[in-house]
Amino acid sequence: MTPLERMAEMGHQQVMFCYDAGVSLRAIIAVHDTTLGPSLGGVRFWPYQSEAEALVDVLRLSRGMTYKAAISGLNLGGGKSVIIGDPLVLKNEALLRRFGQFVESLNGLYITAEDMGVSVKDMTYIRMETRHVTGLPEEMGGSGDPSPVTAYGVYLSMKATWKKLTGTESLQGVRILIQGLGKVGWALAERLYQEGAVLLATDLSAAQLEEAARRYKVQAVAPDEWYKQPVDILAPCARGAVLNESTIPHLQCAAIVGSANNQLADEEADSQRLAGRGILYAPDFLINAGGLINVYTELEGYNRQRALARTEYIYQALLDVYQAAEKRGITPHEAAMQLAQERIRAIAGLRVRTFHQPSALSLA
Repeated sequence: MTPLERMAEMGHQQVMFCYDAGVSLRAIIAVHDTTLGPSLGGVRFWPYQSEAEALVDVLRLSRGMTYKAAISGLNLGGGKSVIIGDPLVLKNEALLRRFGQFVESLNGLYITAEDMGVSVKDMTYIRMETRHVTGLPEEMGGSGDPSPVTAYGVYLSMKATWKKLTGTESLQGVRILIQGLGKVGWALAERLYQEGAVLLATDLSAAQLEEAARRYKVQAVAPDEWYKQPVDILAPCARGAVLNESTIPHLQCAAIVGSANNQLADEEADSQRLAGRGILYAPDFLINAGGLINVYTELEGYNRQRALARTEYIYQALLDVYQAAEKRGITPHEAAMQLAQERIRAIAGLRVRTFHQPSALSLA
């Protein structure tokens, strides 16, 4: 497909390709939908194998942000951006500030934030060129690292899911495997360890696994064996598309509740595959919304307690999705998508009615 054909298929409003040879910048900014408000989503710095791979990723991620904001009750649209290249080699102040200039050129249609390969400090460089930035350091009035809030939402989702399956939300003694011990996976492991869960984990970093074993009594699993482990809950917390026709047949879990974006390689087919195997899937774009809620709170004047309190909404929202799925005879992923789309359509209709409503004239 051409870029325009992909945009049309996924319903995107705008895609900007950004290039500056002087600073080795190759980036893509995707704006999916702004019905509910300006699009917001992080910038991901990643060594994609091709521009086509980067485009598919940014389109899927930005679309996911639309539904994440909608189902979380936030007045935001969906957007995302990617910078193509190895951040360990290419990332520097000049490149980040040039990217910030491209963000500024969209005049607030897109608000950027931290994502994979980008740090809170990096956001300060982008902020030098545009005000349309969140995820700034706390000393600048920002929210800092959003990972602990994202992890909190996933943790609450595990409790809601376990309650759905067993009638109790306690995770003590529950076997949970975390695939990926990045910032979110690490914060999630800490919460689960404190509650008494039995933890397994995999990560590309042997040192990270060793430290997790020391701190949280994590049992290490080889990176290519994570989906074959007999556990109660599986938590994908790394890159997307890990649930697919190759991995799903090997799964030995009751539920999947993880922070990674776009975990289903094929949303429709793979959600059906999971349902066919009796595995309860918690829609990723709902349960990992804590990070978005965190930076949304920053736009109002940041308060960590308010961000955590808002994130607690995810617990009941997930139970509502499970209930809607049962009532409608569809998968949880389909139910979450429908609920998000229904909110977007309702607000779009409200705006149309308001726009066309004649002004009232007083003759008194």
